[in-house]
Amino acid sequence: MTPTPGRPNRLIHETSPYLLQHAHNPVDWYPWGPEAFERARAEHKPVLLSVGYSACHWCHVMAHESFEDAETARLMNELFVNVKVDREELPDVDGLYMEAVQAMTGRGGWPMTVFLTPEGKPFYGGTYFPPEPRHGLPGFRQLLSAIADAWQERPQELEAHGRRLAEALAGSAPPQRSVPELAPGTLEGAADGLLQTFDPTEGGFGGAPKFPQPMALDFLLQTYRRTANMATLHAVTFTLDKMAHGGIHDQLGGGFHRYSTDARWLVPHFEKMLYDNALLARTYLHAWQVTGEPGTRAVVEGILDYVLREMTSPEGGFYSSQDADSEGQEGRYYVWAPAEVEGLLGSEDAGLFMAYFGVTPGGNFAGEGRNSSILHVAQESEASGRGQESQDGETPGTPTQGAVSSPQGTAAPERLESRLARGRQALLSARQRRVPPGRDDKTLAEWHGLMLHAMAEAGAVLARPDYLTAARLAGEFMLARLAWRAPDGTLRLYRSYKAGQAHLPGYLEDYAAAGLGTLGLYEATLEPRWLQMAAALASSIMDLFFDPASAGFFQSSGEGETLIERRKQYQDNALPSGNSLAAELFLRLGRLLGRDDYTRHAEGIIRAVAGAAGEYPGAFGKLLCALDLLLNPGYEIAILGDPAAPDTLALLAAIRARYLPASVLALRPPEDVETPSLVPFLAERVQIGGRATAYVCRDYVCQLPVTDPAALGAQLAHG
Repeated sequence: MTPTPGRPNRLIHETSPYLLQHAHNPVDWYPWGPEAFERARAEHKPVLLSVGYSACHWCHVMAHESFEDAETARLMNELFVNVKVDREELPDVDGLYMEAVQAMTGRGGWPMTVFLTPEGKPFYGGTYFPPEPRHGLPGFRQLLSAIADAWQERPQELEAHGRRLAEALAGSAPPQRSVPELAPGTLEGAADGLLQTFDPTEGGFGGAPKFPQPMALDFLLQTYRRTANMATLHAVTFTLDKMAHGGIHDQLGGGFHRYSTDARWLVPHFEKMLYDNALLARTYLHAWQVTGEPGTRAVVEGILDYVLREMTSPEGGFYSSQDADSEGQEGRYYVWAPAEVEGLLGSEDAGLFMAYFGVTPGGNFAGEGRNSSILHVAQESEASGRGQESQDGETPGTPTQGAVSSPQGTAAPERLESRLARGRQALLSARQRRVPPGRDDKTLAEWHGLMLHAMAEAGAVLARPDYLTAARLAGEFMLARLAWRAPDGTLRLYRSYKAGQAHLPGYLEDYAAAGLGTLGLYEATLEPRWLQMAAALASSIMDLFFDPASAGFFQSSGEGETLIERRKQYQDNALPSGNSLAAELFLRLGRLLGRDDYTRHAEGIIRAVAGAAGEYPGAFGKLLCALDLLLNPGYEIAILGDPAAPDTLALLAAIRARYLPASVLALRPPEDVETPSLVPFLAERVQIGGRATAYVCRDYVCQLPVTDPAALGAQLAHG
């Protein structure tokens, strides 16, 4: 039934904020599901599949231009069965049809528009289509009529094309290139390949547009930990420095935007995604463990403070994203004109602030008829600061909070820092009075698990009790809102939660990210219940996603909607692949739980694509990290002691101060007889002299137990 003007369509019953944004379109939208395809078969109509997400700028543009237009909606309703999908809720649907669009057009992106047969086979597709012909693209109404005419005149031809394309997709994935033996040479070749694409001027890899690529940076950090190659470390720290100084980094509120449209990290695409910030928080945290740079720690805290302030629900769940737009304009919330800064700070402090953060009359961002400035740490900041502070005989130049190092490498006076800090706070307070970007307030198990991991690890490493409290609350949220027990007692996850309602069966990446998140929460709190949850999630992965015919795990469990193909995902995109996450989870749990079968499953995943990972390292950063863990296992560290006692905390601090990516940690309190049955390497250990005691083992060889933090640090110095 065509929606009545003023009345909502079927999407009004969904929980996804993206779908709800389209619930009052005049388009007769269906959510993804059998009802739409049953109608398509009954009426022999093609399906128009539209895929996007809440924070997507061009998704909003196409919605306003076409889906809110009565004439366009009339054509869509007469000629097609229309299905709207939130790509964040249904990554398998998005991934399958995105691959089809890329095969047909050579490019992809969102919004994605795909035309399907009633059996779900794609026969034509693209991304954004304007309302009228423009830039070589057909107008959307023109396209609708052409597709409908072709379907009426040549339906068998289009159906045959759809079948051929579906068969080609079935034969194209995953990009497996197995190797007979896993060897260190794969790691060295992959690291060299990344360094060959490193931008020595601006950091990062390749040219514009530039994405942060935290998984590749993590792999290079692990490579540096193993090789002590300073060129590798420089590529990481220089990139993190450049990103932290750039407009991609929110200099006032913390956190990172999704990517930079230019090579300098200056002009971002302004949406903020939870997963980017979760992954980057851990990368900056690990860099701080390696370098000890105070500014690097400030970036971590800026990210996590932002998440706690703006992206955390009262229940403890983490929200998904913030929009690029506010008041209908991309970036409006984040940019500044000189008059605004002067009005808030006064002329003297405003001059310093604007010179430091690159606010100029000409601006660096043009939007809606006016030029404004994106805040960034300007390269000329040393000179501008010297002009402001020369009467004191001091040379400024230290980065603001959130920068890794100074643009000019000099130390700023305390007065400069305090004035900049006051300026940042004044502008942040003023910005909070602006109309904020829209927020997608659903919680996705996968993204929640990634941020849980970051929050827990940072809480332990930085000794931030507030982060640990948030991580525990996030773990409880997962148990209460996203997890449930199947009739056979096994643990299950929902993909999505919003407003009291959880739905959609979890995917491999949900289980694996949640497993790593709860495992990280265990190593941060050393509370066995979180290790038990991680183990239960690993067991569910085996039950739901295992492929008995070949290595690796399917993305979907088969418990949800059936697609034209059940697929495996190995390649990282903006998010790590489900198989890469599962490989890391099984490697870490295999060592903690003494499960050699888990280690073998991880090895099978890695072996299946190790050849491709070595040749295309930028697409397999997370899997290369897992390969490094497999080939270069770190320490098994057992602590015996009261987890709240000062001597135990001193030993833990000695461990957490170091970057030990391949090591695993477990603790046994006095009189605890249950945990050793879960973690075998805790068995048969005793305290020395009633004091907290550490046992460090590697490659089946254990060092002498120690009770002194300095002695423990010496044992870990070369791990």
